[in-house]
Amino acid sequence: MRAAVVVFPGTWSDRDCVHALGTVGIESRRLWHRETRIEPDELVVLPGGFSYGDYLRCGAIARFSPVMAAVRRHADAGGLVIGICNGFQVLCEAGMLPGALMCNDSLLFRCQEVHLRPGSARSSFTRELDPERPLRMPISHGEGNYYADRSTLDRLEAEERIAFRYVDAGGRATREANPNGSLRNIAGVLNEAGNVLGMMPHPERACEALLGGDDGNAIWRSLLAAPTGRATGAAVS
Repeated sequence: MRAAVVVFPGTWSDRDCVHALGTVGIESRRLWHRETRIEPDELVVLPGGFSYGDYLRCGAIARFSPVMAAVRRHADAGGLVIGICNGFQVLCEAGMLPGALMCNDSLLFRCQEVHLRPGSARSSFTRELDPERPLRMPISHGEGNYYADRSTLDRLEAEERIAFRYVDAGGRATREANPNGSLRNIAGVLNEAGNVLGMMPHPERACEALLGGDDGNAIWRSLLAAPTGRATGAAVS
């Protein structure tokens, strides 16, 4: 598997993503937002940061970058796409994922560790994760409060498209474990096909035990264990 890590003006987690992917053996390249060449077997990563300075709304301008049309074509063809933090916001603004990310309910920027419980086995991103073992990784955002209307939330539940929820260390989705007010403690969601994932926590910052933990690598290893053995094929039933 190979990866293309998209770089918008204001992106700053691209090198972290390249490093994290390399720790599990995934070769990566950085893809400037004006480029549009994405190989069929590449995992596309939209990393964290402040694309275009987060003017208007987080991700609202980045959705119009030339690369995003290529990202949409890649996803429509079954290619894998993950948006992390600002990348999640971009995917929602582009209509590739449902819902929106609003200001944290505290109106404060949150930079802290959280626990996540995998909530779906439908996707190559999550199918190898143990739902009984919460993952620990950091968040770093001011607008991570996931919102969608009730019917959308119910559909996400019914279709097993809630990839991650904020939980406590014991795996309980409590109000205290929710760092930003996200509805139903949602920390990550999937598209209908299961090949596009958006999540607010940063798996790329949890890639080395020496630096506090490597739980984030579980997501990349789940991709590597996908039956297809390549960055296509997405949803697994």
